[in-house]
Amino acid sequence: MTRVIESLAHDAVTELRIARPERRNALDTEHCRDLHAALDEAVAGGTRAVVLTGEGTAFCSGADLHTVGDAGFLDALYAMLQRLVAVEVPVIAAVQGPAIGAGTQLALAADLRVCAPQAVFGLPTAALGLAVDPWTVRRLALLAGGGPARRMLLTCERLDVVAAAGLVDRAADDPRAAALAWAAEVAELAPLTLAYNKLAVNRLLEEPTDPETLGAVAAGFSACWASEDLAEGRRAREERRAPRFVGK
Repeated sequence: MTRVIESLAHDAVTELRIARPERRNALDTEHCRDLHAALDEAVAGGTRAVVLTGEGTAFCSGADLHTVGDAGFLDALYAMLQRLVAVEVPVIAAVQGPAIGAGTQLALAADLRVCAPQAVFGLPTAALGLAVDPWTVRRLALLAGGGPARRMLLTCERLDVVAAAGLVDRAADDPRAAALAWAAEVAELAPLTLAYNKLAVNRLLEEPTDPETLGAVAAGFSACWASEDLAEGRRAREERRAPRFVGK
């Protein structure tokens, strides 16, 4: 199958790049499905961290309005976004320019965001008669804050990196290079602990009293304390060397 998402290996880090600069990296059904598949393949191949990028001056200009009404588009979009959230490895978005509509949703689905000074975020649904799902609204309010979220949703205001400071984990003139360097550092950490930490942060904020959530978080916690990586971390500290974690 021809790939529309570029997947580039950088040792233990995988870069997934939306390579559609002629459409400012707008997403259609094919791109959503291919990004989902590329992410699954990267994780199955043993990647320790993922960097999500876009080619050209825009991170992602949103949904391709030529195909947004296609059957299956919304299912493909939201399945891909939720996979980014649920995947057990950290995902870092390198936001070098506008992240509008589905582009903002992509940035929200990532665990961390490295942003250039010219990055902007927007959800202009009310200008188009569209809507985003409740997860997007909650995630936006949690990360950006209630005031910025209301301005984006109720006035269609586009927020720069100062106004949307809650979405900016690191600032960089070259966010791709900075995100890849950060991901390489993250990839050296204990995979089971990272998976547990990501699960706990996401699920406990979204569903803090849900029995399934509490069970999954408890299982992840126990797995960390019973892991070979914990023993390796202790040995490395005693031997004054860097640990070599294997995710077991």
